[in-house]
Amino acid sequence: MSALEIAGLVHAYGPQRVLDGVDLVLQPGEFTALIGPNGSGKTTLLRCLAGILQPQQGRVAIAGAEMGLNALTAKQRLGFAVDPTLLPMLLTGRQCLELFAGARGLGQIPAATLDLAEALAFSRWLDQEVQAYSLGTRQKLGILLGLIGEPPLIVLDEPMNGLDPLSAFALKQHLVRLTREQGCAVLLATHALEVAERFISRCVLLLGGKLVRDWDSAALAAIRRDPGTSLEQVMVEALQRFGAPRTD
Repeated sequence: MSALEIAGLVHAYGPQRVLDGVDLVLQPGEFTALIGPNGSGKTTLLRCLAGILQPQQGRVAIAGAEMGLNALTAKQRLGFAVDPTLLPMLLTGRQCLELFAGARGLGQIPAATLDLAEALAFSRWLDQEVQAYSLGTRQKLGILLGLIGEPPLIVLDEPMNGLDPLSAFALKQHLVRLTREQGCAVLLATHALEVAERFISRCVLLLGGKLVRDWDSAALAAIRRDPGTSLEQVMVEALQRFGAPRTD
């Protein structure tokens, strides 16, 4: 069973079609980067697949559960990092984690979540209210909430923003372990290719509302073996080929 199936996804803001028939399938264990320039629709795509936005056309299925037909089950199979600005300010980090653990049918915060909190240098903030957190600390809590229970599909939108280098590296290592050891699929949206280049097993390029390129593990391995190239260079060449507009 696929971890994610997106078929014919269309979403528009007024007359502007941001997603124009997107198709994407992720298998268990894939670590996929969703790349593209700012304004390419990455965040819109993630919000549609998470059920936050309702697309005008198309279907989304999370581990076999269709978002449009069985949203509750689909969302239970999805780990979607919480926007730091939407966290409940008067709760502690531990209380937030307990709420999310309960929503996933877990009796307590999983040990794996507490281990990741330690790796992200978040443990000392567990019993303090969210309103006392810096933006980076809120970002860490949002990630922990998204990963709790190790669901079949994990979706992250620019998760390294605001993280210190040690925490960013620890998170990348943790995501690799989830894909390899737990069979989770990870979809990571980013425009910072150095974040993804060493760790991903697949990369897709969103441009003009469509996925225009798909580099599989073999293609990425070839890029990594060539000392004269990089994923960033390959993406720039693809953008030029497909006529991506330059924005200020």
